[in-house]
Parts: sequence; C-alpha cells; structure tokens
Amino acid sequence: MFFALTDEQRALQDSVREYLADRFPTTAVRQQVYDDPAGDGIPESLWQAFGEHGWLAVMVPEESDGLGLGVLDAAVLSRCLGAGVVPGPWLSTVVAGEALRLGGGGAAEAAKWLERIAAGEVKLSFAPDLSLPVEYAAVADVLVAVHDGKLTLLEPEAYTVTPVAVLDRTTRLARVSVTGSGLELDPAAIAPVLARATVLTAADLAGIAREALSRTVAYDKERVQFGKPVGSFQILKHTLADLHIATTMAEHAVLYAGYALDAGRDDADLAVSVAKAKASDAARDVTAAMIQFHGGIGYTWEHDAHFFFKRAKRQEYAFGSASEHRERIAALTLDG
Repeated sequence: MFFALTDEQRALQDSVREYLADRFPTTAVRQQVYDDPAGDGIPESLWQAFGEHGWLAVMVPEESDGLGLGVLDAAVLSRCLGAGVVPGPWLSTVVAGEALRLGGGGAAEAAKWLERIAAGEVKLSFAPDLSLPVEYAAVADVLVAVHDGKLTLLEPEAYTVTPVAVLDRTTRLARVSVTGSGLELDPAAIAPVLARATVLTAADLAGIAREALSRTVAYDKERVQFGKPVGSFQILKHTLADLHIATTMAEHAVLYAGYALDAGRDDADLAVSVAKAKASDAARDVTAAMIQFHGGIGYTWEHDAHFFFKRAKRQEYAFGSASEHRERIAALTLDG
C-alpha cells in the first residue's frame, strides 16, 4: 500500500518548521527555558502563536471552532515540535482535549473547554497515571486524569500539586494529589486517548531523532581530523547510515500509526506500539551518537546536544517504553 502525506499536511509541516526556525530556534529555547529555571517553562508569545495558527485546534471538532483534523495531522505537528525541542503543554493540552471530545458525551462542560482549547485561551494537563509526575499540572487551567479506573475532568480546586525537579527543562513536572471530585467522563475513552497520546509522543521522538541526526551529519561533514572530514571515516559513515535507516523507519511507523487510528484499521493497536518502540529506540540512539560525534564540544552545556538527549530520554518512557511496547507487540501478534 502506498502511503504519503497530503499536500495540506506537507504545507502544515512546512509552515510550522518555518515559524519555529524564524521565531523560536534553539537559542530561544535556551534563553527562555534553560536560563530561567524558576519560570513556568511556557513562552507566552509562542503559546499565543499556537492558538493563532490553529495548532491547538488541530483535533478539536469544527462545531467547537476547531479544525476537525485527525491524529495524523497532529502527529505532523508533534514531529515539528520535537525537532525544535519546543517547550510548553501543547501535547498535554491536545491529548486532554481528545479525552474531552471522546469521553465528554456532548456535555456542555466538556464542549466549553474544547472551544477554549481551540482559541488558545487555556492550558490543560493530562495525567495517565497519578502515581507519576504530571506535566504542567502546576500551571494547567484544568486537569484530565485517569484515576481509580475513571477518566475525570478536575478543576484546580479539586487537587494539589507539588513541583518536582526534571532533567529535561523543556517541560515542567509536578506530583498531583486529588482532594475533591470532578466531572466523570466516559471510561471507554481511556484506551483511544492513550493510543493518541502514544502516537503523538512517538512523533515528538521521531522529530528529535531526525533533527539530531541532521545536525550531526552536517557537523561531521565539516569537522576535520588527520586532514580529512571525520564524516569520511568508515565507522562514522556506517553508524550514521544505520541511524538514518532507524530514524526513517520510526518516521514512517509514526505516520502510519496516526493514519491507522484515523481510519479505524484493525491493526491500529499494533501500529501504535510499533511506532512508539521504533521512535523511542531511534531517538535514544541518535541523541547519544550526537553527543559522541560532536567530539569535545558535544557534551558541554554550551552546545545544544543535551537539549535533544534529555528530551529523548524523558519521552522514551512516556506512555510506555520500547520494551513495554515490544511486549505488547508480541501479545498482539503471537498470543492473539
């Protein structure tokens, strides 16, 4: 089966890449996120752009003033944000919005939040497991949590947060304790919401891997040792070729998983786990190689390599590690 992005999806990808390159390169990530450890990790001008360009409205239904697009379109966006190591609760807000859309059952409360997501007026947090730290819980206008087997929309007065330190400063984490009640959503939405979150996380990882690899290849074409570019050495060429193949396979696996969810294909669950396993492995390996292949500068704070490595390490375990998803693949193919 031939599969490729549509012209509209490619245009979306190009517009996001161009905006980030022009308005929020990694120098801005360093200045606004890493050099301000006490901040909330959300550059307001960038968040406003998310709303103005419709990046938050990507999967919000048209009747709630959204774009009404699918997981594949959101994955295209997520891949760009990963490549730019972009901070902010885009992913958690979009996933929480999907929980409201799929589990809200048309409730006025859920619809209200969807409209505000589309307008870029609010930041949401999504907690798949309250025993773990939750992204942007301290700054969220509302939290959607999987709690005691239920899917619940919680207002800030219904829970308390305790910020925790995080290696990757492109996010903020906090422990959440539920102290009150909230709006119960349809628990049948938990599985499809987690599947969407997994694909978008895998897309972020694929973006990290591709950008880290591209930067490494560009550097090793220019760096000279023994009178030759180091990229001409056989061991580097073979390793980079292997990493390119792994990254390309991860990219295609992510896009197919998004398509499979949108199309309701029978192999969607399998595709989701294949995508997360491949993307986790690729991002881990490429970002580690990026540090090594940049030589004496690659491990320093002044170089950008640690941005990619730390984000890859965090996202590698979000919504299931590669090992966990390979076990799921085995269960779906062999046990099934």
